[in-house]
Amino acid sequence: MAFVLSLLMALVLVSYGPEGSLGCDLSQNHMLVGRKNLRLLGQMRRLSSRFCLQDRKDFAFPQEMVEGDQLQEAQAISVLHEMLQQSFNLFHTERSSAAWDTTLLEQLRTGLHQQLDDLDACLGQVMGEEDSALGRTGPTLAVKRYFQGIHVYLQEKGYSDCAWEILRVEMMKALSSSTSLQERLRKMGGDLNSP
Repeated sequence: MAFVLSLLMALVLVSYGPEGSLGCDLSQNHMLVGRKNLRLLGQMRRLSSRFCLQDRKDFAFPQEMVEGDQLQEAQAISVLHEMLQQSFNLFHTERSSAAWDTTLLEQLRTGLHQQLDDLDACLGQVMGEEDSALGRTGPTLAVKRYFQGIHVYLQEKGYSDCAWEILRVEMMKALSSSTSLQERLRKMGGDLNSP
């Protein structure tokens, strides 16, 4: 019975070849983890945004760079990876541990790490030596600059509760955009320009 099950699994994996995928598999589970991360961020709310109006800031999220129609497969995966890595880094600091419910924070970290692991495999598959500069140019660089601005903001605000609340709302927007891009990428088998 185990042999038959192994054989069926091998057939499924072989049939899900390069024409039906990204060259990697952003599974439905990957998408569910992304949605769970958004729910966790919603549950992490500690303050009403009304109390933090004076701390609001436009972080200039690179929406067009992330959701633009011109993103190629390798660029999209590089952007997604950078967004998840930077988000993970933000929520994996000592100061973030003081700002959030530790149970929710740990669940968010675990979810982001799981998504990063999925994308690490994809990144290795779609980025060859000729694409190694993708992390230093274009959309990926815009994402890095966006997160640098967030780090500066937190420092300027002294990592206050309101600064973390503003960050939480901003990360919901950013991760929502990344989830949309992941879904688009998964559904279109890597062809981001398909209607």
